[in-house]
Amino acid sequence: MPEVDLVFPRAWVEFVNPADESEVMRCDLTWLTSSYTCIFGQGCAGIYADAPDVGCCTLGAHFADKGDEKRVAGFVALLDEDTWQHKPAGGGKVRKSDWIETDDEGARKTLTIVVDGQQACVFQNRPGFAAGAGCALHSLALQLDRNPLETKPDVCWQLPIRRTFREVERTDGTTYTEVSIGEYDRRGWGPGGHDLDWYCSGNTEAHVGVEPVYVSNRPELTELMGAAAYAELVRHCEAHLRSRSALALHPADPR
Repeated sequence: MPEVDLVFPRAWVEFVNPADESEVMRCDLTWLTSSYTCIFGQGCAGIYADAPDVGCCTLGAHFADKGDEKRVAGFVALLDEDTWQHKPAGGGKVRKSDWIETDDEGARKTLTIVVDGQQACVFQNRPGFAAGAGCALHSLALQLDRNPLETKPDVCWQLPIRRTFREVERTDGTTYTEVSIGEYDRRGWGPGGHDLDWYCSGNTEAHVGVEPVYVSNRPELTELMGAAAYAELVRHCEAHLRSRSALALHPADPR
């Protein structure tokens, strides 16, 4: 099935963050009540045709800040050869150079390697690995009975939810911080997003979830918004589901 157009009618809701009156949450109800779900290993074609087995992990993950990198480093130290296919041989301490590199602009990110002609993050276990294909840090979280958002770089667990901030001045001169929660579609990747060979968020093949995004991604949304704001979002999503018209449906959702 085709990927839908990037531009279509959406329903949004705005509300003051119950935990911080200086913030106004702006949430895309069309996206958050859609049936999107990650289909890695279940039909995901990979964002590049020459790397179909590695999903959206082809380019590695940029760290949000030093705290993000430090948190991930603590879990990298817990990875063993049974969990991380590409852990350096020798059994010694893993060095940062074994899993971190800088891009052309000097930003720090996870190292990428090429295996069988497919480039991906060094933590991406490939098909045929005994522990299964996919992110070693994700697998570690499941082994530790923790949520993967604790072990993975921020950008990895946030995708394809996008949080942005904007300072807004009202006509009366008062100001607030607008926190937008929406779909991380192709445009979120910058100009290069339009060159991706396949992408999931607007693809009908990925809109097969049994629960809407606001339910299936509760931990991620709670981390991004805070518990009080998430609870308020749930109220608005439930009201939207009861009353929404076909105009407010995500076009990739089944009809």
